[in-house]
Amino acid sequence: VMAGLAPGKSISDGIEAMNRIREKVLDDSFTTDLGGESRDFVESNSNTSFAFGLALLLIFLILSAQFESFIDPLIIILTVPMAVAGALFSLWLFGQTWNIFSQIGTIMLIGFVTKNGILIVEFANQLREQGMEKTQAILHAAESRLRPILMTSLAIALGALPIALSLGAAATSRIGMGVVIEGGTIFSLILTLFVIPTLYLMWSRVRKHRAEFDQMD
Repeated sequence: VMAGLAPGKSISDGIEAMNRIREKVLDDSFTTDLGGESRDFVESNSNTSFAFGLALLLIFLILSAQFESFIDPLIIILTVPMAVAGALFSLWLFGQTWNIFSQIGTIMLIGFVTKNGILIVEFANQLREQGMEKTQAILHAAESRLRPILMTSLAIALGALPIALSLGAAATSRIGMGVVIEGGTIFSLILTLFVIPTLYLMWSRVRKHRAEFDQMD
C-alpha cells in the first residue's frame, strides 16, 4: 500500500494513521511491515532514542566521577528536560516536524545545556569548601557565572541561527535542527538560572571545609 502525505502532515502522522487503519481493518492473520522512507524513519527514531539515553548516562557517570557525588550530577542533568521542553515548544511554534535533524539537534542540546549547570554547581562547591554558607555560595555562584553562561549560550544561539533561517543551499531540511538548538538553548538558559540554584539548595549535601584554603588566604 502506497500513499502520499497530506499538506502539513509528517511521516510520523502518516504512520500513526496507517496503524489505526490496520487495527480496524486487519485481524491477527495478517502481518504488516514498513518500507522506504517510513521504515527509515522508524529505525532512525529508535536509534536516536538509544543515543539520547546513552549520552545522558555517560554524562551522568563522568560528572559523578568529577564531583564525587550522585546528587550534584543529577541537579545538572535536570537541565536537559528543560531544554527538550523548549525544543519541542519551538518546533510547534514554528511549524516544524520531529524528524531526524531535529532529533540530532536534541542530542546536541545535552552537551550545550549541561555546561550551564556545571559552571554554577562547580563554583558553588568551591565556595562552600572555602567555608561559605550554602545559600550565599549558590547565589554568589549564579551571579558570578552569569556572564560566561550568557556568552556561551549567545554564541551557540548565533551559531545555529543560519540553520534555523535556512540560509544556504539545500538547508530547508535542516531547519528543525536549528530551531531545536535555538529554542532549547534560550529556554534552558532562562530556567537554569532559577531552577539550578533552587535544586541545589534543596538537595545538595554538606561539604567539608578544606583547611588548605585557609592557608592560601
